[in-house]
This record gives sequence, structure tokens and C-alpha cells, in this order.
Amino acid sequence: MNRVDSIAGKPAHTGTLCVFTHRANTTNPWGSWRSSIGARSISKNFSFLLVSCLFTIHASAAEPQLKIQAHLQPADNAMVGGLVELQVDVLTDTWFTSAATLPELKLDGALVTPPAGQAQHLNQTIDGQSFSGLRYSYLITPNVARRFDIPPLTVSATPGQASTAISAQSQPLHFSAAQPPGFKPGETPLVASGLRLSQSLINSATPLKVGDSITRQLILQADGALAMALPVPPLGDVAGLSRYLRTPQVTRLDDGRGNVLGGQRIDVVTYRIDKAGAYNLPAITVKWWDVKAQQSRTAQVPAIAFEATADSAYKPVFSITEDLKQLGRNNEHFSTRWLLWLGLLAVCTGIGYWLRPALLRTRHQWQARKHARQLAWEQSAEFAWQQINPQLQAQPAQLSALYLWLRRSRLGLQLVNAGARLQGLLRGLYGRDPQTAQTLAQLRDSLTTLHSQAAAQKTASPAALRPLNPVHEKDFP
Repeated sequence: MNRVDSIAGKPAHTGTLCVFTHRANTTNPWGSWRSSIGARSISKNFSFLLVSCLFTIHASAAEPQLKIQAHLQPADNAMVGGLVELQVDVLTDTWFTSAATLPELKLDGALVTPPAGQAQHLNQTIDGQSFSGLRYSYLITPNVARRFDIPPLTVSATPGQASTAISAQSQPLHFSAAQPPGFKPGETPLVASGLRLSQSLINSATPLKVGDSITRQLILQADGALAMALPVPPLGDVAGLSRYLRTPQVTRLDDGRGNVLGGQRIDVVTYRIDKAGAYNLPAITVKWWDVKAQQSRTAQVPAIAFEATADSAYKPVFSITEDLKQLGRNNEHFSTRWLLWLGLLAVCTGIGYWLRPALLRTRHQWQARKHARQLAWEQSAEFAWQQINPQLQAQPAQLSALYLWLRRSRLGLQLVNAGARLQGLLRGLYGRDPQTAQTLAQLRDSLTTLHSQAAAQKTASPAALRPLNPVHEKDFP
């Protein structure tokens, strides 16, 4: 007897070896036949296990990967009031079926702007394997000089060929922010790579007089700085002028592709002239740190001087003095005429309240009589007569209004009772050779004659006896 061994190989990456053994009987022919059948069965089992192993290995190899990398730009020499960019790279070895979900980042003592809707596409090779993904950016502006610790960020995404979302964490980071030279401790400086400060002036009239206004607009643009970190310009009060501040417009400057280049702040203040004289709007100075030159700089707009003359025709919008004088001058009229009008109004109100039930009853009775008249009109023969012509002109024509008019006119429901000519018209409608259009036209032309004949028959004295062979009560004239 010979021993035959068949090895299936590795069905999975576990390293398990599958072995199948059977014995072949060479002396007995019936045993050889049974052995061949067993060999075929073992071969089928071997093929099934081999295919299952291949599917298992392919599924294990096709599991997508998700990698999260975090970087700081710049990594060192961060300044209070400056801009630190936290770049978070979300990478996978397949593709993404939806946008990644990033956590909220809060740092004590710093202003953090979350990533915008746009992201930068990346292609990297890690350990010889190709990865692709997106780069998101958190913008951080430190407000105090201290060490900032960024915890690990948990990001979830759904790569291609993944049944559910996959989560991964970035490594923790930290940076330290220092106070720029030339700034006091606790002061939040403006750190930028470039700064522009401009102003414009709008006068409501020329020359300026009392009651006119002057509007001052300041535009501050900073490169490499957040818009929310731009300082508020000192637009204080000026003696003799009423100050009205508008809501500032704070926007970011970008390149149109989602990359933040800086920030912009527009402040507008309007001064209304209350007194004549010479005025001076002070100069505005903004101190900032130039990261390119590594030194402090100042930007300034000049002061504005102007004069306002008195206007004899000017009257304040709200003159309390004139109102008090007018009130005192008309005090006597108020005590007599206005009291009389108030008393008359009270009397009219009382009379109206007393007569209210009677007025309501009268109104309801009038409405009931109006409704009864309307019902009587709709049930009259004249109302039915007015519906005949529109029904004859309709497509298809109808005679229901004609029958209703005959019935309400006490002429019965037989159309021949209304006139001999009407009987001929009926033959044109319902005879052997009907001529519907021509007959309907003749019927419309004969409506006036039909109405007069029906009126003559109605005025004739009715028969003293009832019909000999009554059919229906409604057929009685």
C-alpha cells in the first residue's frame, strides 16, 4: 500500500499548514475505485480552501491606512501677536470618499482660527509606499508670552475600500511665544510682514457750518496677520463735536484659492458739528513688529484740521427750549379747548357703547333680509331666464335653464306649451335630420318672442277645472 500526501498551502497569513492524507488499496479493484472517488473529493476541498485563502489574503492586504501628521510653521521664534500655522496632513494609501472631520482646538492665551473649507492636496511617499491626502491649517495668534502645548488631534475620515470611518491621532506639539523687543509686558503687539494704513475724509457740505458732519475712514491692512488680531484705532471724542462710530469691517486677505495672506480692518467715524470754531482730529499711529526686518515700526496718518462757521438758519433737530416756550404760550388753550375735545370724545364713546347691542341687531336683520332677497331672486323665473342664453351658447348646448324657466313661469315642463314655433325648433334639435347649430341660433333669436308669448299665457285666466288626466303635479300650469 502507498501513502499519498496533499498540501494546500497557507489559507491565511496565520501560518497554519493544511494537510490531507488518504490510503489507496492497490490489491482490491473496488477499493481502487473508491480511492479515486475520494481523491476527487479531496481535490475539490483543496480547491475551495485555496480560493478562500486567496480571498482572505486579498482582504487583509486591501485594508486602507490613515495617517495624521502635524507641523508648526514657523516651528521656532514665535512672537506674541504673530501668526503660527498648525498644518495637519490627513493621508491615506487609497482615496477619500468624504471630507475629514477635524476636532476643535482651543489654547489658553491664544486666538485660534479653525481650518477653512478649502485644503491643499498632498502626495507623499512613506516607507516606500505612496500616500495622498489633504493639508488643513489652524491659524494661531499668541496673546501672551508663554509655552503653548498642542494636544494630539483625533481626526476621522473614510478612505476608499473602508466599510466605516477610521480615526487616527497626530503627535503632540508645543511652541513658545516671546514678547517682541520694544513692547511692554502684557501689551499685544501687531506682528506682520507688511503694513499699510490710510485714511479718507468726506464732508457733508463745503464750507462746513454748524449742523454739518465730517466722516473719517481708516483702512488698516497687515500681511501675515489675522484680521481679528488687528488693533482698534483710537477714534476718541472731540470737544464741540458729536461722535458716531460705525460697526468696523474686519475681513481677511487671501489669494482667491483659500490661502490667507493677511487681514484688513476698516473703521468709520462721523463727527457732527455742534458749535462753530476750529477743530483738529488727532493723528492715528499704529505700532507694529516687522518680522522681515526684525524691528519695530510705526505707521501713521496725519491729523485733520478744519473750521466750522455759525449758521443762523440752523435749528437743532430736537429743540427742547422752543418746545417749552411753545408749551407755556399755549397753556391756556390746553386747559379749555383740549379738555372740551376730550370730554366730547368720552361722551361719543359712551353713546356708542350703549347703542352697540341695537346696532348689532339692526345689522343682523339687514343681512338676513339681504340674504332672503338673494335667495328669492335665485329661485325666480327671471333668474332662470337669464341663464338660458349662456347655456345655449355653451359647447355643448344645454336646455336645463329653459325647462327651469318654464316650470317657474307656471307653464309646466312641456316645451310645446310655450308656443307653436318652439315645437318646430325642437324637431330641428331632436328630429330625424337634426340641424343643431342652425336650430340653436334660431332659438336664441326667438327668446324675446318666447318670453312675450309666455307672459301672455301667464296673464290669461287659468282653467277652472283641473286636468282630466293629471300626470304630475309639476306639469299643472
